[in-house]
Amino acid sequence: MSLTTEFERVELPLANAFTISRGTTETAENVVVKITDEGGMTGIGGAAPSAHYGETAATVEAVLPDLLAVVEEVGDPHVLTEIEARMKHVVERNPAARCAVSIALHDLVAKRTGLPLARYWGLNPEETPESSFTIGLDTTPKVKEKTADAIEAGYSTLKIKLGTDRDMELIEAIREEAPDATLRVDANEAWTPRETVENSRWLAEYDVEFIEQPVPAEDPAGLKFAYERSELPIAADESCITLADIPEIADKCDIANLKLMKCGGLLEAKRMVHAARAHGLEVMLGCMVESNASIAAAAQLGPLLDYADIDGSLLLAEDPYEGVDLSEGVIHLADLDRPGTGARPAE
Repeated sequence: MSLTTEFERVELPLANAFTISRGTTETAENVVVKITDEGGMTGIGGAAPSAHYGETAATVEAVLPDLLAVVEEVGDPHVLTEIEARMKHVVERNPAARCAVSIALHDLVAKRTGLPLARYWGLNPEETPESSFTIGLDTTPKVKEKTADAIEAGYSTLKIKLGTDRDMELIEAIREEAPDATLRVDANEAWTPRETVENSRWLAEYDVEFIEQPVPAEDPAGLKFAYERSELPIAADESCITLADIPEIADKCDIANLKLMKCGGLLEAKRMVHAARAHGLEVMLGCMVESNASIAAAAQLGPLLDYADIDGSLLLAEDPYEGVDLSEGVIHLADLDRPGTGARPAE
């Protein structure tokens, strides 16, 4: 058995500038990996690197030749655990780069069996949570406009980026536009522990579901302080990167928020789901601003989740890849009519 590999960088303009407490993004750079078997069948995977975790498209491109050399040397895409272990030995960091290869391999393996990836794993595609749609930071009138557009498009679960001196004003405006929507908030580490507790009180009055990563990841004691006193459940994102973090956050939050680009691949993500469950945590899957080359794979994990936030491809002005239908926030996994992750070049 032999495999051939290739990759390319793609620039993805966003439909609207996307702002969180750390900064603004107008264009996302992803790197797409393709792995082809001797029969001409190709698996597709994507890397969506984040500078916050020390990765860029350039660093992904720099390490991919070494990672793909492992794939070609092993030659058999079905020995996924061996390939992923060897890749981590060759390139210990750079999780987004390893993730792109992991996704492409899983896509290829599932295609070779003729099954969508979730079915290949033995999961029920009917059992998926609704994905949230993210409203980034902006002026209050613009946030109201974005909220109205999201509700009109059918999204009933919204994730609101906070971390400003007018957070209450933003939530009030959003609640006016979306009185019946499920709201979640994400401060991206912008609050102190005491601010988190204080903010949780008024956020609860606006019927917010939970608060995501309110305090800096470098302050685990602060996260625990907030968790023990908050009026709302706490989700850990920047504090939850790899499998080793699960036991560390187990007594500091209610929800573990995983991201494929943080943990390095689909096998690691599944391990994290089971470890979180073993520690009594609920599980959420988030994303970066990503093409369907990787979001389609995230959707395949839907049946394992309590919450989903996989709208990365929906924020793009145009996606060169199609994936699982996520219209109105519903993960239409059961409607997928092709094997693999569902990623394919857009027609």
